[in-house]
Amino acid sequence: MFSAHDDPCAPISCTGVDRIRLLRADGRISNADLAEAVGLSPSACLRRRQLLEHAGIIRGYTALIDEPDVANPTIAIVQITLERQTEEYLARFEAAVRKCPEVDQCYLMTGMSDYLLRVVARDTADYERIHKEQLSRMPGVSRIQSAFTLRSVIRGNAGA
Repeated sequence: MFSAHDDPCAPISCTGVDRIRLLRADGRISNADLAEAVGLSPSACLRRRQLLEHAGIIRGYTALIDEPDVANPTIAIVQITLERQTEEYLARFEAAVRKCPEVDQCYLMTGMSDYLLRVVARDTADYERIHKEQLSRMPGVSRIQSAFTLRSVIRGNAGA
């Protein structure tokens, strides 16, 4: 499908950077509109987009969903410190956190804590339940530090 001249790992040109920026801002942009915006023919633009997808540079497309205003969820940013940082402890914690539906983001970190979580709860009482019944019972957890968001300033890459 791709020729030997197509190297997705080659340094990305200005057009490639523009294409990625536009796709981040609007993953649903039509190929014709994207091609026009970056000054390529539609066929060349589509081929280059497919190269980026095939190489794993573009891993997929997603929708940014606003939490319903009616529900007005409580968002907690939670720092987790483990008893140890061995592969076994990390793997056990990561397997457990994947089973917690209220955790919608989890990052392995450097610094003072081992993990940073984004937890979505109905309200502070619901977060207390999540903390008691799930987070504090996860394997290897020695410390949990939580902070609640006041409002979202930037979400995803929309408008970037």
